[in-house]
Amino acid sequence: MPESGKDKSRSGLKEKVRKLPHKPGVYLMKDRLGQTIYVGKAKDLKKRVSTYFQASRKLMIAQPKVRAMIDLIHDFEIILVKSEAEALLLEGQLIKKYRPRYNTDFTDDKRFLLVRVDLRETLPRFRLTRNRTDSGSRYYGPFAHSGHLRKTLAELRREFGILLHDAKPVDLGDGRWRLYDDARQEIYEHENEITEEEYKERLDAACKFLEGKAREWLGELKEEMKRAAERRDYETAASLRDRIAALEQTAARTRKFERNLLHTQNSETVLEELKQKLGLARKPVHMECFDISHISGSFCVASMVAFRKAKPDRKNYRRFKIRSFIGNDDFRAMEEVVGRRYRRLSDEGKKFPDLIVIDGGAGQVTAALKAFLSQGLEPPELIGLAKRNETVIFSDGRKPLNLEHNDPALRLLQHIRDEAHHFANSFNAELRSKRLKESILDDFKGLGTRRKQQLLLHFGSIQKLRGASVEALTEVEGIGKLTAERLVEFLQDS
Repeated sequence: MPESGKDKSRSGLKEKVRKLPHKPGVYLMKDRLGQTIYVGKAKDLKKRVSTYFQASRKLMIAQPKVRAMIDLIHDFEIILVKSEAEALLLEGQLIKKYRPRYNTDFTDDKRFLLVRVDLRETLPRFRLTRNRTDSGSRYYGPFAHSGHLRKTLAELRREFGILLHDAKPVDLGDGRWRLYDDARQEIYEHENEITEEEYKERLDAACKFLEGKAREWLGELKEEMKRAAERRDYETAASLRDRIAALEQTAARTRKFERNLLHTQNSETVLEELKQKLGLARKPVHMECFDISHISGSFCVASMVAFRKAKPDRKNYRRFKIRSFIGNDDFRAMEEVVGRRYRRLSDEGKKFPDLIVIDGGAGQVTAALKAFLSQGLEPPELIGLAKRNETVIFSDGRKPLNLEHNDPALRLLQHIRDEAHHFANSFNAELRSKRLKESILDDFKGLGTRRKQQLLLHFGSIQKLRGASVEALTEVEGIGKLTAERLVEFLQDS
């Protein structure tokens, strides 16, 4: 009986699998349309990818979702890397890029909870939700552990005397309310009969606590992921990385939702409020913000984003590679890039911004100020925004300032800070991805560092190098015909 088209396709895939190397890397499963439907990493690509094409009744019964995906696989491609750690990084980047439908653990953030506080209520309550549904509420989160979050809300009720979803306060008239029944009053140890103004004080205190808790838990997850990677427990590290990425994705959408509220307000009004709150000499029509990004000192880069009239001015965004040192020193990196930016503007006779915002606390602000003073430049208004409590740090020695969470002036500062943070991180990821691809040449025997650099300089990227002919390769100084033939074969196999 002749083979069907599907059987022929499977035979071709199995033949392709047999040629795979026993090396670490990332694999991308594709459907008939060439769409990436799954991205995975492997310590041994041949062993891992071959499991997808072995007839296994146990696999079919135990993992129907995997079986459904396997039926859609029409082709796959691999990317070799030098270690499991690099595979872990690259896998995350590719999942973010392609958002494959079968990588649901990474892309699906519906499991993360938010806390919603409806500000239109006379006595706003704290409720759990998975979606942002209206513009009249304040949202906190997202939170990864639903059990921890529910316990935290119970603690909030005891600690601050606020209301949760099940509360039924009673209006006593004359602006006073009874929050709980008599039994609960004894449990929560707070005044039970209060005014709306008194309840608002409790509300604000509880909200500030929640803001810090969300950042604290996310920080704990990142530390846990780092420890897992250090002990080479890459499966645990990958799982934690996926949860962190989905949490940050949800948080980014929350920030975007809040910014949309900000943009419904008059930008001139917001800028005037920012001027008054920060004690600025004039409205900060032109603002620039800096952030540093690195991974344990590697791939250290910086970003600068510009805002005009409270909106992003993306054509004037800038990215910087750190030149003066190698390692982990945020202060030194900040001093370098701020100095480079404003020395250049000064040399070109261009105006400085009305306000410079630094992503960081007192140390980063001091470093930025030092960049001006060491070059004899007069600094414009300069502040820092410290993430821990969203505290404004002044460069002139004034006492740090904490604005209300829903203050439009703070929202604007958070917006420009977050833009700088994401811009820096994307540049960092771009450099890491490029380095991971270029590291393939390290596995080709017979090429020294200088020859590898010449090849990459000549062709511009590893992708263009892959498509080069033997003749084109021999145009590079020091690359003979035999080496070129071996290199073409190597790049095709890898």
